[in-house]
Amino acid sequence: MPTSFDVAQTCTRMAVYADRREWERLRGLFADKVLLDYTSLNGGEPVWLAPQEIVDAWAATLGGFDATQHLIANQLVEIDGDRAVCTASFQATHRLATPHGAPLWTLGGDYRWELIRTGGSWLITSVVMTATWGDGNQDLPARAAG
Repeated sequence: MPTSFDVAQTCTRMAVYADRREWERLRGLFADKVLLDYTSLNGGEPVWLAPQEIVDAWAATLGGFDATQHLIANQLVEIDGDRAVCTASFQATHRLATPHGAPLWTLGGDYRWELIRTGGSWLITSVVMTATWGDGNQDLPARAAG
């Protein structure tokens, strides 16, 4: 019997594996194609990506920081058969030592994941991040990617 805990744990693992740079484990959380929507932060349009494309992009950006910590809280889960939706609040802190400017950039807001159950596991099919606030050195992502 699927439980909301299993769904929430999959979503939490996405944050933990990204912060720990456990890219192979991260890739295993995603369905064959995933809709990523980070437009509230970066503009543009949502994109459909394969798991390896997601991992490659996140490794290039998050991997450039000295450390990151994505805290996921207030998870609410709705299950409908083999489909689920999880919403949660997040706070993401990014650290990068710089010669000029503060070494931290923190972002907060909400996540919304859609998942499917396949083979007894929950896989992420959609990630929508809605940034509602930020604080600190907003130049750090560009420095980390460079």
